[in-house]
Amino acid sequence: MPFLGQDWRSPGWSWIKTEDGWKRYESWSQELERENNQCNINHSIILNSEDEEIFNNEEHEYASKKRKKDHFRNDANTPCFYREKWIYVHKESTRERHSYCTLGEAFNRLDFSSAIQDIRRFNYVVRLLQLIAKSQLTSLSGVAQKNYFNILDKIVRKVLDDHQNPRLIKDLLQDLSSTLCILIRGEGKSVLVGNINIWLCRLETILTWQQQLQNLQMTKHVNHGLTLSDLPLHVLSNILYRLSDGWDIVTLGQVTPALSVLSEDRQLWKKLCQYHFADKQFCRHLVLSEEGHVEWKRTYFALQKYYPTREQYGDTLHFCRHCSILFWKDCRLALLFKDSGHPCTAADPDSCFTPVSPQHFIDLFKF
Repeated sequence: MPFLGQDWRSPGWSWIKTEDGWKRYESWSQELERENNQCNINHSIILNSEDEEIFNNEEHEYASKKRKKDHFRNDANTPCFYREKWIYVHKESTRERHSYCTLGEAFNRLDFSSAIQDIRRFNYVVRLLQLIAKSQLTSLSGVAQKNYFNILDKIVRKVLDDHQNPRLIKDLLQDLSSTLCILIRGEGKSVLVGNINIWLCRLETILTWQQQLQNLQMTKHVNHGLTLSDLPLHVLSNILYRLSDGWDIVTLGQVTPALSVLSEDRQLWKKLCQYHFADKQFCRHLVLSEEGHVEWKRTYFALQKYYPTREQYGDTLHFCRHCSILFWKDCRLALLFKDSGHPCTAADPDSCFTPVSPQHFIDLFKF
């Protein structure tokens, strides 16, 4: 009977007592693997020169089949991920807890899969995936990377079905494909977790998604009721003033001739520049017309090349400074049942909550 040590510091080996003393116990699978390694024979000894070409062709076909098999196995054996509303963010080991929370663990455990179905959280999740694709993809574990692409697949399918926010997904896929090309071709091969064939298949999948989004055709809905063009001009102008993205204003201006005129309002673009950029920033990149007037629309897009725009989301993750807990806050439950979103022990929980931007989410796990 093997002896199992009870010391928590042991490496987990099993020991068995023999006539020669205690020896480490090895499972039958390890012994079988050792026997198979001893029986391996180099194919160059068996094959002659005439059979070498046949073997190379068969080897090429086998590699192609294996590549597809690895990709299928990667998609089929999808683990069951957590769908938690909150997690405890511990950054260092203590006497009670000998571990810490990583970016990949937080990405796996928090419920991002359901968050993409909420229109308030969709842009937030997409922006987080884009930041991870740019700089943090190699820091994720294998399970977290698999979860990343599963969530990305759900996002693309959602956009192809409801035809909403295709521009955001195109930017995300462009950044992700650029990162993968650099990692696969260059020095990043050593930091990619998993078989290289899986990453090649993932890159092919991304290119397929990009082609599908490029060929996406918006279907025209037939509605005999009130439409956007039936609204008064002051209501349409109020809608434009509530948009915080310049590209959304340009796109909406292409719907009707009235919106096209309203979308060129100089005061509208001036307010947008003042919302996203500081006075010192847009004063350095003012675009003037021939008459000497400031062209605020061209100024906005010029500033966008040099400075990041102000981010705005309908709903975000929150961090409790008192409990060190990262959680999704459901505003409806908070109003109905006074639910803080996590088991908070503070006397005034609302004063301890801090909205977490996508960049702040990544910075939480930089040790």
